[in-house]
Amino acid sequence: MKKTEAKRVDQIIREAIEASGNSRTFDEHRLCYLWSEVVGPWINSQTTRRYVENGSLHVYIASASLKSELQFSLDSLRDALNRAVGSEIITSIILH
Repeated sequence: MKKTEAKRVDQIIREAIEASGNSRTFDEHRLCYLWSEVVGPWINSQTTRRYVENGSLHVYIASASLKSELQFSLDSLRDALNRAVGSEIITSIILH
């Protein structure tokens, strides 16, 4: 039997996802998960729902004042989320 180099578990999982053809879907779900790490715990506590559809991240915010304040930083949030995932998954963020 041929001996191979050891791989990290995350590398094995990533290879399996890419082989199945679901890497884009996986990255979209990962981006939604990373929302809480990028925006912080308080903004995340005001977030009721988030999902990616057609290259846009849809985020439902419970607080109207927070929603209007976040409108000013949508571009930087988009860039930070794409950086966290490691590829350009979203092109815009839509707040509801």
